[in-house]
Amino acid sequence: MVRILVAEDDAALGRLVCRALSGEGFEAVHCADGQEALSLMQEQAFDMLVCDVMMPKMDGFQLAAAVRAGDKNMPILFMTALGDKASKQRGYGLGIDDYVEKPFDTDILVLRIRALLRRANIEKSRELVAGNLRMNADEHTAYVGGEELPLTVREFDLLFKLLSFPRRTFTRNQLMEEFWDFDSSATSRTVDVYMSKLREKTAACDGFEIVTVHGLGYKAVLK
Repeated sequence: MVRILVAEDDAALGRLVCRALSGEGFEAVHCADGQEALSLMQEQAFDMLVCDVMMPKMDGFQLAAAVRAGDKNMPILFMTALGDKASKQRGYGLGIDDYVEKPFDTDILVLRIRALLRRANIEKSRELVAGNLRMNADEHTAYVGGEELPLTVREFDLLFKLLSFPRRTFTRNQLMEEFWDFDSSATSRTVDVYMSKLREKTAACDGFEIVTVHGLGYKAVLK
């Protein structure tokens, strides 16, 4: 599921946007300012940032600059009452992708978000290539140099997730919630065991490595 962080100091508007996104099948998380947004992004994985410009503690411009310093590709959309040319130039100069001027229709907002996700090849990406590994999510198949890689369904889903967002750290809890759901027997050790199996099975893959982020979880790093 695509995860979107909504940074908006107007709590009512933030909830409204999150409800609209949830109703369209996205997972939306609301926070009240730029500092909180940065903290959440360091702890959790998000696919897109939707943020206000005029926020306390850290405004949208500062937040966008901080995000772009570490992530050049995450889609960023500004929701703002600042529709003047200078503000737009500043935002685009920092690397944001789109603006929606307040007040806005949430249906239009969702359409703009979907368009940005398509451009970022996140929402519709069903095939991945990393070096000599090719994965197809529709067929649930993985091939290394033309030879099929024997992965279980869960192993496939875990690897596809990591490679969909290279260099992004996923905590053990995040992986457990997404891939083990309500399995009460699963623990953080279960995730470690699966990652060890994946490393063994993908030893012949030359395009990436699965890296342990100590104290947090795992990420895939492309070579």
